[in-house]
Amino acid sequence: MYALRLECRHEDKDLLAAELWERGTAGIIEEDLPKGRCCLRAFFETPFEMAGGSWEWDEPKDWVEESHAQWKPLLIGRRFFLVPAWQDDPAPPGRLRLEFQTGMACGTGWHPATQLALEAMEQHVEPGATVLDVGTGSGILSLAAGLLGAGRVFACDIDASAVAVAAERCRQASFFVGSARSVRPASIDVLVANINAEALIQLAREIARVLKPGGRAILSGFPVRRLERVQAAFRPQEVLTKEEWAALVC
Repeated sequence: MYALRLECRHEDKDLLAAELWERGTAGIIEEDLPKGRCCLRAFFETPFEMAGGSWEWDEPKDWVEESHAQWKPLLIGRRFFLVPAWQDDPAPPGRLRLEFQTGMACGTGWHPATQLALEAMEQHVEPGATVLDVGTGSGILSLAAGLLGAGRVFACDIDASAVAVAAERCRQASFFVGSARSVRPASIDVLVANINAEALIQLAREIARVLKPGGRAILSGFPVRRLERVQAAFRPQEVLTKEEWAALVC
């Protein structure tokens, strides 16, 4: 089997991995590199053209099993137990078992930005709340909202393929292709958006429009170096950081 080797920044890792899954890789192995970079090795039966990639031959192995072995359960915040869907580890007492599945849409919960969003959600999503997940990706934040007892969960993404994948694995949410612009005013208790800084800034008015009085917006997905720009577009009550990533609660 052939191994495609690609180097990238840590913040680009999830998107690159999603593209490799879409191309049909049998598995991906990650390796940390100096200066905030990482190496992905993805395994394919046949080489193809990929910008910035180099190919090498590897002895046949079960690369699905090999890549699965890299994923271990992880405690996030005070309430979540993040675990691969193919493992049956029970959640520790007081924890909610949040499953992830690698696949076409990125978003496994291992990224610091996603973890910041989850930590904020456990503070602000109350039982019965109406939650909107903007830029849902793999649907992991919608799954988390359901586990926290949200009454209704709506989720959207401009990527139709991501919506299809997320809707298949998170049936308690209502998914649609689009953005917050499609949601009626003052209808959402908690909005969570784990997307980039530019998209958040562009959606600032829509985010304010859809929130109920006293509602909360949890905004993540951007590095600390973009924090001032995002803060200027919102009125954050709280700023959270993890490694090189930031999140706001507004």
